[in-house]
Amino acid sequence: MLKYLQRIGKAIMLPIAALPIAGILLGLGGALLGIKGLDNPPSVYQPLIAFVSIPFVTAILTVMKNIGDIIFGNLPVLFAVGVAVGLANKDKGTAALASVFGFIVMNKVVSTLLILGVTQLGVVTPDNVGIYKTYVTENLGIFTLNMSVFGGIITGIVTAILHNKYHEIQLPQIIGFFSGSRFVPIVTSVVMALIGGVLAFAWPIVQDGIAHIANFVRDAGPIGTFLYGVIERALIPFGLHHVFYTPFWFGSFVDAQVLVNGSWQSVAGANTGYFAQLSSMSDLVGASSDTMSTVVSGTTRFMAGKFPFMMFGLPAAALAMYKTAAPSKKKVVGSLLFSAAVTALLTGITEPLEFTFLFVAPVLYGIHCLLAGLSFFLMDILNVFIGMTFSGGLIDFTLFGLLPAGAGVPTNWIKLIIVGIIYAVVYYFIFLFVIKKFNLKTPGRDEDEGETKLYTKADFQAKGGTKGEIAEKAPAVLEALGGEVNIVSVDACITRLRVEVKDKSKVNKPELKALGASGVMEVGNGIQAIFGVKADGYKNAINDILGNR
Repeated sequence: MLKYLQRIGKAIMLPIAALPIAGILLGLGGALLGIKGLDNPPSVYQPLIAFVSIPFVTAILTVMKNIGDIIFGNLPVLFAVGVAVGLANKDKGTAALASVFGFIVMNKVVSTLLILGVTQLGVVTPDNVGIYKTYVTENLGIFTLNMSVFGGIITGIVTAILHNKYHEIQLPQIIGFFSGSRFVPIVTSVVMALIGGVLAFAWPIVQDGIAHIANFVRDAGPIGTFLYGVIERALIPFGLHHVFYTPFWFGSFVDAQVLVNGSWQSVAGANTGYFAQLSSMSDLVGASSDTMSTVVSGTTRFMAGKFPFMMFGLPAAALAMYKTAAPSKKKVVGSLLFSAAVTALLTGITEPLEFTFLFVAPVLYGIHCLLAGLSFFLMDILNVFIGMTFSGGLIDFTLFGLLPAGAGVPTNWIKLIIVGIIYAVVYYFIFLFVIKKFNLKTPGRDEDEGETKLYTKADFQAKGGTKGEIAEKAPAVLEALGGEVNIVSVDACITRLRVEVKDKSKVNKPELKALGASGVMEVGNGIQAIFGVKADGYKNAINDILGNR
C-alpha cells in the first residue's frame, strides 16, 4: 500500500506541476485588478493604478485572471487525467482519454440519481439544493456531488488499473475492432458508471466524515496546524507529501471561509479558497483582526508556515554546514550550499538542501520537521495572510505578501520577516551544535572524501546532464538495480528515480551511488535513487531499454 501511495503521490505531481503558472496568472491579474478597484488606494499606488487602467493592460490582466480561474475551477478533471497518465505503464495518451470518459460518465450518473431522488438525500436539483448546498457543485457543466479532487483521483486510479490490464486485450474477431487501446475507454466508462452509482450513495457519508476531519483540524487550532506542518515535511523523503497535503489544499478537508464581493462564501480547499479571496482582494482592505483570523484559518494557515524555514531557516542551516566543513573542503562545499540556499530563498524549492543532509545526518531532518511544524504554528497564531502557488520563496512572498499589503490588506508580512530572522538564528545554532556534538557527517566534514559523499552542483543543476551521459550510464544504472528481470516498473519525479523491483537484495546501492545517486532509499519493494533532475532522463532511458517508453 505504501508503495502504491508513493506512485499516486508522484502521479499527483503532474497536474500540480502545472498550477504554479496558473496561480501566478491569477495572482498577478487578480491582485492588480483588485488594486485598480480600490475606493481609497494609497497614494503610492496611483501610478500603478493609472497603468493598470489602460484598456489594453486591463484586458491582458483580465485574461490572466480568467485563465487562472478556469484552471483552478477544473482541478478535478485535471487530477483525473494527471493520475491516470502518471499510473499508466504504457500508452499514456489512451489512459488520459479514458480518464475523461470515466470522469464525465461518473458525474453524470451521480447527477441523474440526485435529480431522480433515489439517494438518501432525496430530490436534489440545481434549483432545489435545500440544506445540501455544500454537498453539490458543478463539474464540466454537470450538476453533481462535490467530490472535489477526490473524484478526479478516484477516476484516475480506476482508469490506470483498467488501462494497465486491458490496453492489449484481444477480443473475438467479430468485435475485434474494439481490441487493444480502443477497449479501454469503453470498459472505463462502464466501470465508472457503476462507481458513480455507488458514490451517489456513499459520498454523502464520506462528506460527513471529511467534515469531522475538517472540524478536528479546525478545532485543534494552532496545535492542528503544528501537526500538519510536521507531517507534511516528514513525508517528503518517502514521496508521500503530495498525497497528504492535496486534500487540505484542494479538497474538502478544509472549509475555507472567504469574503468575496462583500459576502462570506464557503470554498473547499485552502489553496483554492485563498485564490478565490485573492480575486476579491478589496474586501480585505483594512479588515479587522477577527475577519483576518477567519480567513486565515481556512486558507493560509496551511501555506504561510513554509516561508520562514524556506526563506530563512534552511539557508542558515546551509551556512552552519559550511562553517563545520573541513578547511580543505570549504571552497567546493560553499559553492554547493550557496547555490542550494539561493534556490530555497528565491523559489522555495528546498530539496537540494534537504537531500544534502537527509541521507548523511537524518537526525537533522527530524529537527527540521519539528521546526517546520512550529513555523506553521507561529504563522497561524500571528494571522499571517500570505499564500503561494507552489512553494514558500521570495517570489511568492512578493506576489502574495508585499503586493496585497501595499494595497491595504493586513497580510502581516512584517511578522513573517521577524519570525524568519529568528528562524535563521535558531536553525544556524541548532545545526551548528548538533553537527559538532554528534560529529554528523554533513558535506565536507571529513578530509577523507570516502567517508562522506560530497554533492556537487551537477546533482541538482537545471540541465541535469547531457543526453549522451545519461544514455551511457543508463545500462549500468539498470544493472545496479538488478537487471531487466528484476524490474517491475520505472518512474521518476523531479529528483527521484522510483523503481519497483522484484527482489531488493539484488539492488547494488554502492554502485548506484558511484553512478551519481546522492542517496538510495527502500520503501516496501520500491527503490528510490536520488539523481537530482537527471532522474527523469534515467527513467526515459531505462524504459527505452525495457521497451516500456
